[in-house]
Amino acid sequence: MSHSNDEMTTSMCPGPGGMFPSNRRKFLQTGLAGFATLSLPQILRLKALNPLLAEESAVAVPKKTAVIMVWQPGGCSHIDTYDPKPLAASEYRGPFGTIDTKVPGLQFTELLPRQASIADKFTVLRSMRQTAGGHPAGSMQLLSGDSDTRDKPKPRLPDWMSVANYLRSQAEPRKNPLPMYVGINPPLEYNGPAYLGDAFSAFAVSGDPNQPTFSVPNIGLSDRGEVRRLDRRSNLRRNLDTLERAFDRQGELAALDEFEIRAMSLLTNPGAREAFDLTREDDRTRDRYGRNSWGQQLLLCRRLVEAGVEVMTTSLSGPLCGRVQNWDDHAVNHHVFDAMRFRSAAYDQAVSALIEDIYERGLDKQVLVVVTGEFGRTPKIEYSPSTGAGDASAPAGTQQPGRDHWPRAFSNIWAGGGIQTGRVIGATDKRGEDCVERICGPGDFLATIYHHLGIDASKTLIRDFNGRPTPIVDHGQPIPELMG
Repeated sequence: MSHSNDEMTTSMCPGPGGMFPSNRRKFLQTGLAGFATLSLPQILRLKALNPLLAEESAVAVPKKTAVIMVWQPGGCSHIDTYDPKPLAASEYRGPFGTIDTKVPGLQFTELLPRQASIADKFTVLRSMRQTAGGHPAGSMQLLSGDSDTRDKPKPRLPDWMSVANYLRSQAEPRKNPLPMYVGINPPLEYNGPAYLGDAFSAFAVSGDPNQPTFSVPNIGLSDRGEVRRLDRRSNLRRNLDTLERAFDRQGELAALDEFEIRAMSLLTNPGAREAFDLTREDDRTRDRYGRNSWGQQLLLCRRLVEAGVEVMTTSLSGPLCGRVQNWDDHAVNHHVFDAMRFRSAAYDQAVSALIEDIYERGLDKQVLVVVTGEFGRTPKIEYSPSTGAGDASAPAGTQQPGRDHWPRAFSNIWAGGGIQTGRVIGATDKRGEDCVERICGPGDFLATIYHHLGIDASKTLIRDFNGRPTPIVDHGQPIPELMG
């Protein structure tokens, strides 16, 4: 049986007279809206699940460490970026020339001149692989460690972002008014907190930060009268709750208090609003990242980790990708080479600016930057008719080149985190079809990120819905070359 949020609130949370005053409901809905649009019943459901969440291992949290994951939804072609194959046959190598980077012997394609010029500031992992050919299963493998190759409508395991948010929340009280986990247009389509509950999903911010009208709701109210009204409503709520303590046998209202405190902090703390305010950056910095959605997303990521956010994710998607607004460069979607040209300038500029900024601002020990998609693209070029005209796609029916899904080999890049940079890890064969050296899988990827966050993935278990202790990584270990 389905219910609206208001119906569920009145049925689950009786107060004097059988329901909360409408002002109280509105406060809760307003104050909690940023926390993945949590309703009151979801919070209570979270609290009911908390006894199932095991604390089998302590989390030794290094001071102020953070991760920024830049996600390429649909999968980036490794051959056309970080792992070119200039000696392969024409049906594999593509049309792009190769360029030298600042690291002797390391070459990228000509699409990435800015990143090539700072290649000494990051490490390229060329030997990532997983076993799922679909976007849902591929994303779940890489971000949660789920080894299932079947595409599922929702994740079985929580992604690393939600796990890190939960474990760090348990480790020590959070004093910073900002959420621990923020996503700027985050990769949520195939991932999420699963059995951890929605409270540990991202504080999700949508929209284009490059637009002058961009704003984040539910943070840092500037109207002091409204702040006082919210404070009165919160005090009213606490007074009303004293009348129904029998309802709180398992501490549900304590959980509610915690989330109200977080919501009120976001709503009323001016520092929270300032952290999201890109107008406080000078014009040269904004220009450096690129005056487009991707550049400003990555600038906002840097700004937020500097302000104390510990888990940051953002997706490079939307119009800058081409007609279908992602990196899924099948021939039916995009002319793959036109698409790579179309998006490469914004991508190259934004990523290189983020990496340089992390080092120049002294954040390189604290902040680990990871840029990846769920898989690569087929080394062999295929041809099919376009299904529609648009950016990077010819009119419908036009035969054009594409690359399909390829989980057997792909590349990602890593910067900051105290790691040794200017390196290449692993290799693929002469056509880029298979990893042949220093092969790494999803478990290694996840364990490396957890290591930076002070979480020992080999010893940490969390109980699932059925109360079973479940490892956060059941295979793999941190990649030694990426351990700061």
